[in-house]
Amino acid sequence: MTAIRKLAKYTAFAGVTVRNQLAYALDFFIRSLFLLLILFIFFQLWSVTYASVGEQQIAGYTFQQMIWYLAVAESIVLAAPRLNAKVEAEVKNGDIAYQLIRPASYLLLHYGSYMGEAAIRVVINLLLGSAMAIGWFGWSTPGINVPLCLLVMIGSFTVHFLLAMLIALCAFWVEETRGLDFVYNKLLFTIGGMLLPLEMFPESLRAVSQWLPFQAVAYFAAKTAVAPDWAETLRMVAIQWSWVMVLAVAVTLVYRKGVRRLNVNGG
Repeated sequence: MTAIRKLAKYTAFAGVTVRNQLAYALDFFIRSLFLLLILFIFFQLWSVTYASVGEQQIAGYTFQQMIWYLAVAESIVLAAPRLNAKVEAEVKNGDIAYQLIRPASYLLLHYGSYMGEAAIRVVINLLLGSAMAIGWFGWSTPGINVPLCLLVMIGSFTVHFLLAMLIALCAFWVEETRGLDFVYNKLLFTIGGMLLPLEMFPESLRAVSQWLPFQAVAYFAAKTAVAPDWAETLRMVAIQWSWVMVLAVAVTLVYRKGVRRLNVNGG
């Protein structure tokens, strides 16, 4: 019963974040128009690529699948809240001291807020991206790919949160974490499969990427959206939540060490 009450507390916090973000849904919608520009550029790029290759498929993807893949991958990455800036500011201005005395987990409160905000953003992004893709390719009735993709997205944003929090907590030791966040985002763009499906990578690079957590953020969900398969989805979810456990331990250890350092230095 105690565990249920604790879970309800963080779920309620996520719900508050969702309601707050809904008040700015129009602002998010306007900012998300950047996604349409990106998709338009990719549409032109890949239309020329497929035409020049003269094949119906490239690395197992049709032109339509490629655009839908990019729409989902871009929607996820662009929907992620800027966690590092928030945590860095709390550490710098001392607000984290007030957060620590709350009768709630600092990490879980941020997780609830992160997931609530990401949920609103990704829905808006997917609506815009889907509308553009439907305009190009026409309407197709959604199938099992929709619920499977949503299932994978939960793990996607959880892994994304933990990786971002791991970087953000470095603010206990360094003044700026934007450089680390920049590198992390570029890894998502490349070996994370945001710009290209991993099937298009050289075999050696793809083998390396499969041992890293970055593929669990965008690639898994985007691949599920265009090529749904129950067995493959279960494998992806298992990999995601294995990384969640590993990263959660790492984040907890770094957080505790950072808090001890904060206390020793007097805040």
